[in-house]
Amino acid sequence: MDGSYPEGSPAAVGGKREQFGTRFLSDPARVFHHNAWDNVEWSEEQAAAAEREVQENSTQRVCQGKQVDYEINANKYWNNFYKIHENGFFKDRHWLFTEFPELAPIQNQNHLKELFSEEKRSEVPECKNNEDGSGLIIEQQDCSSVSFGHKIQPPPVEENVTQKLSHLEICPDEFPGSSATYRILEVGCGVGNTVFPILKTNNDPRLFVYCCDFSSTAIELVRTNSAYDPSRCFAFVHDLCDEEKSYPVPGGSLNVIILIFVLSAIVPDKMQKAIDRLSRLLKPGGMMLLRDYGRYDMAQLRFKKGQCLSENFYVRGDGTRVYFFTQDELDTLFTTAGLEKVQNLVDRRLQVNRGKQLTMYRVWIQCKYRKPVLSDTLRGICS
Repeated sequence: MDGSYPEGSPAAVGGKREQFGTRFLSDPARVFHHNAWDNVEWSEEQAAAAEREVQENSTQRVCQGKQVDYEINANKYWNNFYKIHENGFFKDRHWLFTEFPELAPIQNQNHLKELFSEEKRSEVPECKNNEDGSGLIIEQQDCSSVSFGHKIQPPPVEENVTQKLSHLEICPDEFPGSSATYRILEVGCGVGNTVFPILKTNNDPRLFVYCCDFSSTAIELVRTNSAYDPSRCFAFVHDLCDEEKSYPVPGGSLNVIILIFVLSAIVPDKMQKAIDRLSRLLKPGGMMLLRDYGRYDMAQLRFKKGQCLSENFYVRGDGTRVYFFTQDELDTLFTTAGLEKVQNLVDRRLQVNRGKQLTMYRVWIQCKYRKPVLSDTLRGICS
């Protein structure tokens, strides 16, 4: 797999994972004392060497015929990936609650309180019908009482069901999770390594989680997982790039959208429209959370000649594809979609294999972008 599927599971301290940016390598002699180091600065020589490697592995491009195949049959390649690995390749992403506290119950409560107080401070009298949809106060509960002991056997995932849903005119009062007051969507959910930790951590009955993936095999694995609860979660097959298929929720209905190592898997010239469509699903004040590959990540440097599809876009040996972003590229995608920046950080991490005495330089980008609340929009118009 040429090392192109890292999940970024940083080291834990005292059983609890620290937020990235808190462990620094001040003494190079101590490099093998921990599994990972944060915010590692690259020397000019190292940065220049990485640029040269990328230029070198990009000189020979994949032929156009093969590129068309990788695009048309992208779902086939991802289905094959999940048929081979099932749910054993990626680990559950428990680090999400450190990097994205918006997903944790108590943070949901604080985030909504901030929105309410902001609305109060800047309320516009004419906008009496302004609703940011954030009618939920989530209480932190004891998650140890959650039990997923029973095995749920939902009907097989059928493409025609997804197609029927995609062409429905979604009624605001009749859609999966319509009675929930806090809604999260994960795009590119794979086998549920994000969704299931969220459901286990936040057992508030007013929460509903949606998850979709390009791969019907992945969605089948989610739906047959013993932790899958149809009363709290809806998993469906969806192509992020298909402009004709809608999501099974109305516009302005979601509080959070999660994109974890998924945007990088699609053709660069289709990314903007995909983000535009997702942005329309967010409530005012809703957040889009992303973590993805950064330029000159170790995985990019490991690609060989003949695997490059276009600038910074590659195909792995199994036919799946990956793009390596800059901060500015992601900022343009989100702001063009009408979102405002909350966070856009580069996570330069040095991962260490202490057994083999190997060092691996990883580069990921982490973003949080918010859909403006109505009062923000009106202030911009009036200023």
